[in-house]
Amino acid sequence: MALSPMMQQYLQIKEENPDCLILFRLGDFYELFFDDAKTVSRELELTLTGRACGLEERAPMCGVPFHSADSYIPKLVERGHKVAICEQMEDPAEAKGLVRREVVRIITPGTIDIAGSTENDENIFIASVFATKTQVGIAYGDITTGELACMHLEYRHNLDSLISELVKIAPKEIVYDESSLPENVLAALQDPQVQTYLNPVDSSYYRKALCEKTLMNQFGASSLISLDLDGRTDLVLASGSLLLYLGDTQKQRMEQFKHLDIRESSNYMQLDRSTLRNLELLETIYDKNKEGSLLGVLDHTHTAMGGRLLKRFIKEPLNNQAQINARLEAVDAVVNHPLERNNLVAGLREIYDFERLSARVASGRANGKDLVALKNTLGALPEIRNTLEDLASSALLAEIRDSIDDFDDLYQMIAESIVEEPPFIITEGNLIRPGYSSELDDLKESIRDAKEWIAGLEQSERERTGIKTIKVGFNKVFGYYLDVSKSFSDKVPENYIRKQTLVNNERYITPELKEKESLVLSAEAKINALEYDIFRKIRTSIEPYIGSLQKASASVALLDVLVSFGDVATANGYVRPEVDDSSLIEIEEGRHPAVEQMIGSGMFVSNNTAMDTEQESLLLITGPNMSGKSTYMRQTAIIVLMAQMGSFVPCRRARIGVCDRVFTRIGASDNLASGQSTFFIEMSELANILRNATRRSLIILDEIGRGTSTFDGLSIAWATAEYLASDDHRVRTMFATHYHELTVLEEQLPAVHNLSVSVSEDGSNVVFLHRIIDGPASKSYGIHVAKIAGIPKAIRQSASRKLKELEAQSAPMPATTQISFFDSEIAPEPERVSEEPLPYENVLKEIRGMDINSLTPIQALVRLQEIQNEIKDIDEDSEE
Repeated sequence: MALSPMMQQYLQIKEENPDCLILFRLGDFYELFFDDAKTVSRELELTLTGRACGLEERAPMCGVPFHSADSYIPKLVERGHKVAICEQMEDPAEAKGLVRREVVRIITPGTIDIAGSTENDENIFIASVFATKTQVGIAYGDITTGELACMHLEYRHNLDSLISELVKIAPKEIVYDESSLPENVLAALQDPQVQTYLNPVDSSYYRKALCEKTLMNQFGASSLISLDLDGRTDLVLASGSLLLYLGDTQKQRMEQFKHLDIRESSNYMQLDRSTLRNLELLETIYDKNKEGSLLGVLDHTHTAMGGRLLKRFIKEPLNNQAQINARLEAVDAVVNHPLERNNLVAGLREIYDFERLSARVASGRANGKDLVALKNTLGALPEIRNTLEDLASSALLAEIRDSIDDFDDLYQMIAESIVEEPPFIITEGNLIRPGYSSELDDLKESIRDAKEWIAGLEQSERERTGIKTIKVGFNKVFGYYLDVSKSFSDKVPENYIRKQTLVNNERYITPELKEKESLVLSAEAKINALEYDIFRKIRTSIEPYIGSLQKASASVALLDVLVSFGDVATANGYVRPEVDDSSLIEIEEGRHPAVEQMIGSGMFVSNNTAMDTEQESLLLITGPNMSGKSTYMRQTAIIVLMAQMGSFVPCRRARIGVCDRVFTRIGASDNLASGQSTFFIEMSELANILRNATRRSLIILDEIGRGTSTFDGLSIAWATAEYLASDDHRVRTMFATHYHELTVLEEQLPAVHNLSVSVSEDGSNVVFLHRIIDGPASKSYGIHVAKIAGIPKAIRQSASRKLKELEAQSAPMPATTQISFFDSEIAPEPERVSEEPLPYENVLKEIRGMDINSLTPIQALVRLQEIQNEIKDIDEDSEE
């Protein structure tokens, strides 16, 4: 037995798209067969049926109505499936033989463009990665908004920068050439923190000549020079391959991509994934909520575009002083003009997501409701422009005003053509306003009498027959019919022709009803086809405006963020920071924006911060747990970030010398999946900081060396502090530690300054005041913290006895002790000039032979004291 022609057609399409679920259009349904049907039945919990296919056994089949497919497809894509939409390319009624069918679109996690399939303020980025052994090119785009960007990364030691960028971009899908991608780059893409759908594609997408041609065709350029891509092979291959892949899967040119943004890392502060997480910029660490994060504080945006842009601002603060101050000047104008700010808010609330609306028009997927939303948005723009006239003292706000074109003619065209409440489906009529097309109006007029006759048939038949329950109905199988309950069967007139029998009803037709039906349905088919044709022409006529619409939508998004900053500043009492190119970070009465909101206004204890690479660049902070050290350090970093993204900040006064990067090393957890311990992760993050920090960076270190033995940890912490505070480095650093031994560094290194958290003691009661003061902490109060945490009393009493015993045995470290763990390599010994032993040879020999790992911390400090005394004796003998 042979497969039926239709099933052969299906299997051929499946063979051409083996990694896709094929939604095969059959009339009013999308059907799936064989393994695809089993998969969809399982994933969507739909009934699995069967269909004759020419073989002895029926083919497994599962389907969904075509008009509701948009509610099913996102669920399949979210579960990692690619979906191919296979449509009928001709009218079955007119086709000769088998209906021609083709795949018109392939939907993947990075190309889903279905209303309601994602959060409005979330980008749906798809990325392409090309890499060599030393550099990476990344291109990423969002087909739903028309955003397209690329960037170049170089790597030497590891791929932390690549992972961090991918975490910030958060692409839903990454395409790459598996055959040419270096193994370490592939491992970076597979990092659990990236969390994306990896899609290896054919190497043909990465042919250089094809990528170059694709880019020039996309942007109407005659060479790569005008695109600023000449000689930048990694960017050409990443960007070109992405456009090629999107063209192949979407079966059309990507007209929504009007511009390629080449992102230079020097323009933005570089935030690695640890900093994004540790500072809780977008979500809280433990419950992944927006509330409690910096985003939760700052997001007073009113448009979807503004919400997306705000997230980008948070992930990419500026490095350019002039650009930062331009934003701050705009926020200042918004804050100081409350009436205008309220007017802008009112206007922004009328704005739909016309960044996505424009992209849907460009891709040919906009429906009637999209065009009405676009029209309503355009109607709100003039008032926004007028309000901005009163805020033109800000150069940035004036630039925003000037970038919003006059779209009055486009507004009028849509208003005159599309009805106010159009249906979702654009092929079933009721789209076009009366008076827009005389041909359409004539067609509708031609069946008006027949439709009125049908509309009045129910009442006239009730009066004529005396059957009070007669109803006129319609379905696609039988057309119009008269429904009569069986209890009135004896009153049915002779001219009624029985068409269908139900349990309690009979359905009839009459010759006159069928005549009117034929007239109406024939005309309605023509009307629907004509309305669809008119609608497509209207949609096409909008395409020349796409570039201007995208420019205006980008400006409205920026305005929305700036207004949001103004609202937040006004509501929370934030101030404008002074941002310059100095090496200072000076904050008076700084507050943590998220913590302040959670505990209530007026309850937060504010603190000062003063750092300067020319003077005190390393703040060494000691004090007990739960006293506020971490909050103090985090709030300093967040205030710096807020200032450089152009926001007012929570303090009384702030002066911020621009930071190129903010690094954080706060806490850690085991990565069991990759066999990495807490201490290994801690050391990896520290290594990344020490390799990449510059004199313009800000480093937040919350405990270093706590994951290993005390002496090892103290050594690492000491060496780290010494390195960062040395004259060769002087990186602005906040270093919280429980190693009180480090506090002697203040006397040894001019860049180190001791801070601690004040504590109030009243007998056995201890109160943490959360106030940062000068000087080192006198105690750690660990046992008191254990009490707060609920450790049983008996264990605390035992710990207190042991603490007193250890303190009595310990020898305090003299303040004059000079220890250096700074040198990474031991200097070579000088050549001997005589056979006499060197003065310190015995001491050095003893140190080399010492088993450090077998010493307790107390023993180590005591032995260090003894060694120091031996050296003093040798020095005194030498002087004699």
